[in-house]
Amino acid sequence: MAGIGFELKKMFEKRGLLSIIRAYGYAGVVCTGPMILGVLLLLGARFLARIAGTTEGEIEFLNAIVQYTMLFSMILSNGFTLVTTRYVSDWLYMNKLERVMPAFWGCTSLMLVIGIPCYILFMSASKLPLLYLIFSIGLFGELILVWTEIHFLTAIKDYEAIMKTFLVAVIVAFATGSILFQTSLDVVAVMLIAVNVAYGVMAVWYYVLMAQYFPKGRCSSLHFLKWFDKYPQLSFLGVFLSIGVYGHIFIMWTWPIGKQIYGLMYVAPEYDIPALLAFMSTLITTINFISSVEVKFYAKYKIYFNLFNDGGSYIDIEQAEREMKTMLVQELAYTFSKQFFATIVFIVVGTVVLPQLPLGMTEDMLGIFRVLCVGYAFYAIGNTLMLIQLYFSDNKGALVSVMIFSIISCLATLLLRNVKVKYYGVGFMLGGIAFTLTAVVLLFLYLKKLVFYVLCSQPIVAIEKRGKLTEWGEYFEQKYRKKYHIDIMEESEEE
Repeated sequence: MAGIGFELKKMFEKRGLLSIIRAYGYAGVVCTGPMILGVLLLLGARFLARIAGTTEGEIEFLNAIVQYTMLFSMILSNGFTLVTTRYVSDWLYMNKLERVMPAFWGCTSLMLVIGIPCYILFMSASKLPLLYLIFSIGLFGELILVWTEIHFLTAIKDYEAIMKTFLVAVIVAFATGSILFQTSLDVVAVMLIAVNVAYGVMAVWYYVLMAQYFPKGRCSSLHFLKWFDKYPQLSFLGVFLSIGVYGHIFIMWTWPIGKQIYGLMYVAPEYDIPALLAFMSTLITTINFISSVEVKFYAKYKIYFNLFNDGGSYIDIEQAEREMKTMLVQELAYTFSKQFFATIVFIVVGTVVLPQLPLGMTEDMLGIFRVLCVGYAFYAIGNTLMLIQLYFSDNKGALVSVMIFSIISCLATLLLRNVKVKYYGVGFMLGGIAFTLTAVVLLFLYLKKLVFYVLCSQPIVAIEKRGKLTEWGEYFEQKYRKKYHIDIMEESEEE
């Protein structure tokens, strides 16, 4: 991601309001484009449906299908994302681009094989009509592709093409919905088609960008399975992060505020809409982390570790460590201040503007929105600290931070069941605060003994972590080499 940051930094250095807006637009779409598209489509679907005179029940049914599909796909992909990102990073570092595309297809195929049967089972148990089931399965598959593609696209610097893809997807979605509203199709089918078309455009175009950058591939598509054994904490970290971020929403669906929409599908519009809107306030931190924190911090980080690799003196290493820590603290403080400023702006502006929009915002929903804005601010800060923990390979510390976040967020949401409706979201806010405090304490305790962890925590003799997934990865790799007559000794030397 630091590579993206260095390119985006050039955009932010250009003077003028339009240049700054353009830089923030690129950064936001590159980092969180699919999620922003999902929020826009959910809110846009409500807007178009209201214009078409659709009943509130149909709107809630449509939003329920899209929400469940998005959340299920994100939770599944989060279990793979950090591991596959590490796999790709390792091979990009060694300039082995041919390892990337096979990992992409292996990862997406595995997620589809695991996810689609489970998704069909849930939706079938909900007795979803066949036409809607077909559209929702298609959307689930597209989302799996898009969530995976956006992580692989971090190596590509073609921001203009990524931005165009996003804008075309938005335009096509609303154009498709507007045209199909004139037909005899019901509104739920129309909007499901529009959403499928939007993510379909994004999935295809993103893949074209990847195919232009990465070569066809020269390894098994399941070779990446070995990385699950090499970095087991990363997979669990993704799962617990999903629980922390989405758990409070699931809990609210079963609350008095929630209601049954269809079969096993429950929603809580009074909570879901404020949550979607409050989430948007975290984009400031996401963008700033990539365009500023990583860029300036990474430069010092690289100097520090190069001194170890290139035989730097102890005095030089100490000086480099001080400069790196100073830069890190400065950038983190700057990022956090920007996030809290953005949170205040969101709360103030949202309180005035949101009731004027056709979203059905009530006073209780505004109260939830304000609480969740604070909660997401702490989540964004905690997530930034956790990413820095991963920079220093403190995978265990990052996992502990995320586990505490997920446990406290869900438990506090459950325990605070008797508060007034407008204070719903306090449980998630407490989880975000715990996330931030835990991550900052563990990070700076780790940094105090950084030299020890760099020089003394590694085994004297390299020991490969082996498990069933390593065996499977090697098995499929050997089959691939045998099939295409690749020199086994040559590939072994690469690893």
